[in-house]
Amino acid sequence: MATSFWFLLAFLASLCLLMDGHLFCDADPTDGFTAVQLTEHNFEIQKPYNIPLDDRYGYNNGVHRMWVCSTDKPLRADSTTKPRTEIRIRGYDYSSGVWQFEGYGFVPNGTTGTSIMQIHRLDGPATVLMLKVYDDQLKFYSQKLVESNIYNRWMRVNVIHDVDANKLTVFIDGVQKLEVEGNGHSTFDFKSGVYTQTVTPPIRDFESRVMATAAYS
Repeated sequence: MATSFWFLLAFLASLCLLMDGHLFCDADPTDGFTAVQLTEHNFEIQKPYNIPLDDRYGYNNGVHRMWVCSTDKPLRADSTTKPRTEIRIRGYDYSSGVWQFEGYGFVPNGTTGTSIMQIHRLDGPATVLMLKVYDDQLKFYSQKLVESNIYNRWMRVNVIHDVDANKLTVFIDGVQKLEVEGNGHSTFDFKSGVYTQTVTPPIRDFESRVMATAAYS
């Protein structure tokens, strides 16, 4: 019996320099950022290359619905990555300054082995950050714990990337949960959705719903 993964995300996904150049943990993580409206042009949908978009993506009443199956192909025929259906935020690639992603996510019981948000790099290592779900826990990659008991509840997720300071900060429900060093300079972009990381018996299907609203700049 396949297990389903749902990730509902209402996100503000772009970013800009903080006005004072500092973050305060007791303040709202969006303080000092300016919201920027996103349009459909900013959403590049990546899905298994050999099937129609409608088989893994739907849009209704402001909700972008995405899902993959463990047997799906990667995003390109020449890719060795696992199945994904993700939205890449385009038009806001960045290589300096302080940028922020904000989302509201709901992860149901039984979800495991998938990334729900990542910061992608143009060169070098593929990513500077991945937030992965493993057995009721949200982790930075598969090592550092970000949040426990995430199943069947809404979470507000804020990820701030200070490129110049090489620092990443993650907030859950407005509370700082993680601060780590990045892996150097590059050009970066935000991605969210469903990206399979591990597949173990039984075969698992993953599903994601994403609602796009606005962005920070």
